[in-house]
Amino acid sequence: MTASRKAESLPPRDVLEKFLLGFEGTSLPDELRELLAAGLGGVAMYPRNFSSVEGLRALTEEIHRAADGPVLIGIDQEGGTKFSLPEPFTQWPSPAELGRLDDAATVEAQAGAIARELRAVGVNLNFAPMLDLHVNPESPVTKGRSFGSDPHRVSRLGAAFIRGMHNEGVLACAKHFPGHGDAPVDPHEDLPVYHGTAQQLDAADLVPFDGAIFESVSMIMTAHILLPEIDSARPASLSRKLLTEVLRERMGFCGMIVADDLGMGAIARRYGVGEAAIETFRAGSDMAMLCHDWNLVHPTIAIVAEVRERGGFVESEWNASGRRIGWARNAANTVDFASARPGLDVVGRAEHRRLAEEIREQANRKMLL
Repeated sequence: MTASRKAESLPPRDVLEKFLLGFEGTSLPDELRELLAAGLGGVAMYPRNFSSVEGLRALTEEIHRAADGPVLIGIDQEGGTKFSLPEPFTQWPSPAELGRLDDAATVEAQAGAIARELRAVGVNLNFAPMLDLHVNPESPVTKGRSFGSDPHRVSRLGAAFIRGMHNEGVLACAKHFPGHGDAPVDPHEDLPVYHGTAQQLDAADLVPFDGAIFESVSMIMTAHILLPEIDSARPASLSRKLLTEVLRERMGFCGMIVADDLGMGAIARRYGVGEAAIETFRAGSDMAMLCHDWNLVHPTIAIVAEVRERGGFVESEWNASGRRIGWARNAANTVDFASARPGLDVVGRAEHRRLAEEIREQANRKMLL
């Protein structure tokens, strides 16, 4: 197939820009390269894509070269052990440890150092902070990953994390809206259910997201969770009541909404992934993640392109979403060029390791008091 024939078979740019994809391995697959050249919105990186610091930076540079314009390159670097990049990256204290310490300046300092290490390897988006409240001690979602159970503490520390990220030129993404409440189910496996009322949600789970919006967070990620007292028909990621009526209209969020991976069990066990992509865009999401099953990618994008072609989305909403995506992509890349990046020696530097150790010691002392 010739290059022009390939280009003709790819979905239009305004569809491709609405997806953020993951991939296996430490080199850029040809299929992903083609999608980047045609306008793909972003790429999600995981430890599976890491072999060395030099290799990761070479990979992100390859992604930038392949992309037709600015591109989001995101990663989960929350602190703690889950999802985080291995040595020689600094092994940071977890949000739970930061929550025990309860010092906003320390959280901001750690987030700034995380951002410097990410920028050094060409990552411009961090899927953090996590603002879910840890109200269920055995929650597989929040255990070790939440700043705590007090909504005002989580709000204060989440805002500090966002400041630290943004001050160092990396976009922050607050997650998972509207929060997982006390649901004990992991959405990677099945659909959690939150039985609280709208009043309970306002008084607790939404407080940290209000703080993130006040701090001008760039992006908010949805939660795959059902809230039957608010929308009994659709989980939050597919709910117009929650994403448009609550997050956009009532809470006033003007940034980008990204739907967490649509291949997770919470969604995939109940919907076709293509159907879920259509529903999340109609609900108010700007982008959707597909990160762990490449077989889902082309069918899902093709279905969205078909619905778009036959006028299945509200034109004014689709265009407004495109503007938000463009803003985020441009903002993420304003400092992402070689002369502005820290050198690779910033990764795991002694100053960062000392900071991490001091935070752990202080958090441990506070726990013993």
